[in-house]
Amino acid sequence: MSDLIINENLLASKIYYIRKQKVMLDRDLATLYGVETKVLKQSVKRHAKRFPVDFMFEMSSDEFKNWRSQFVTSNSDLMGLRYAPYCFTEQGVAMLSSILNSETAIEINIQIIRLFTKLRQLLNDETDLKIDVEQIKRKLEYHDKNIELVFKYLDELIEKRNVNQPRKTIGYKSDEL
Repeated sequence: MSDLIINENLLASKIYYIRKQKVMLDRDLATLYGVETKVLKQSVKRHAKRFPVDFMFEMSSDEFKNWRSQFVTSNSDLMGLRYAPYCFTEQGVAMLSSILNSETAIEINIQIIRLFTKLRQLLNDETDLKIDVEQIKRKLEYHDKNIELVFKYLDELIEKRNVNQPRKTIGYKSDEL
C-alpha cells in the first residue's frame, strides 16, 4: 500500500450531524476516494442490500434545502448538489470499502474509520468528564449546605453571648468583697 494520509482536520470537517447521527456525504467520500460522485452512487445502487438505513440514507428535501442554505454555492459550483446526497454512517463508510475495491478507497476508509473511532472515544471521555463534574457539583452543594449550617450555629451562639445575662464570676475569691 502507498502511504496515502489525509489530514484529520480535513476528514473531521467532512463529518456532519444529520438525523442525530455523524455522517459523511457521498460527494465528499467520492472526492476522498478519487472517483466521481456518480460512480460512487452507481456502485451503492448496484449493492443496495449492503446499505440498510442505519448504514446509509438519502437526505430528505427539507434536510437538503437546509444543508444547501448553509453553504453558499454558485450555479457553476453545484458539483453534484442538484440531487440530495447520500449520507453514510460509520458502518456505511466501512461497507463502502467492500464495494469500492481500489487501494485508495481502502486506505482512505481505514483513516476514516480510525477518525470515527477517535471521535467516539472523545465523546466517551467528554461524557466521563461531565459525570465527574456533576459529582463534584453535588459534593460542593452538600458542603455549601454544611457550611451554611455551621454559620447558622455560630450566629446563634453569638446571639446567646450578646444577651446581657449576669455572668458568674470565676477565679479567686478574696475576703475584701
